[in-house]
Amino acid sequence: MQKKINASIDAICRHVIGKQEQVTLAFSCLLANGHLLIEDLPGMGKTTLSHALANVLGLQFSRIQFTSDLLPADMLGVNIFDSNEQAFKFHPGPIFNQLVLADEINRASPKTQSALLEAMEEKQVSLDGQTHSLPSPFFVIGTQNPMHQSGTYPLPESQLDRFLMRIQLGYPDWQAEKLMLSSAQSKTEKALSAVMQLSEFSQAQQAAAQIHSSDAVIDYILRLVTYSRESGKFPNPLSPRASKALLQASRAWAYIHGRDYLVPEDVQAVLPAVAEHRLRSSLTDLHGQGSLSHQLLEAVDPLAA
Repeated sequence: MQKKINASIDAICRHVIGKQEQVTLAFSCLLANGHLLIEDLPGMGKTTLSHALANVLGLQFSRIQFTSDLLPADMLGVNIFDSNEQAFKFHPGPIFNQLVLADEINRASPKTQSALLEAMEEKQVSLDGQTHSLPSPFFVIGTQNPMHQSGTYPLPESQLDRFLMRIQLGYPDWQAEKLMLSSAQSKTEKALSAVMQLSEFSQAQQAAAQIHSSDAVIDYILRLVTYSRESGKFPNPLSPRASKALLQASRAWAYIHGRDYLVPEDVQAVLPAVAEHRLRSSLTDLHGQGSLSHQLLEAVDPLAA
């Protein structure tokens, strides 16, 4: 299984060049059965990464382009009267796929944004008194533009909290961008095919959830969240949901790196992606992302009793 995971990450990195850490974090997020938010400027590879994850894992994929006039029914589906059967028939929307790319999610109205909440949390859609289960597995990858750009609505804290991780891709370095341009010019880039079967990915998810976490590592996580609550230095202290998310993501990170137990370095590796969007106010832009979580890491000693 470890070889399959490494092969999957390597395959994605050949399409998203120079972003090994971000790709590994994104893979960890799905392995931990969480939703992912990618926040960056347009043209940074957010959609490319989403497509690559879906292709490598063989997941059913749909893309929803969020705009100011997008309605919840456009995403969830609608009941239409069937004259032949003399009954209403449900026509599912694009959210009924295993991996859904909510592209430029902060360009939609708050009403449409909130329609994602039940789907992300409960893995189901309620419409006209009926409940429709979403496919399994079900992942949402939301992409978000900087809030200083026109036509954006900031995501409320309640919706940000539904995303297990938030990452930022950033500009590629010189060599990575040169390789990307050379590949585009030579047209050698090929479409990704599935590296892992869905059953194998499900087994990996179950194995990651069973990674051993000692009392010392759990105490370290608790010291981190407690400091965020008691120090008064953070706009939004970490909730119990955040501490649970931190443990889930740390286990997935440890599993990817071939360990069956947690170490403090696993927690430190995933904390910026797990905690930063929870610590900040929803009105805070992406500039300086990571500073609050780094302050938290520096303030809490993993070796303290």
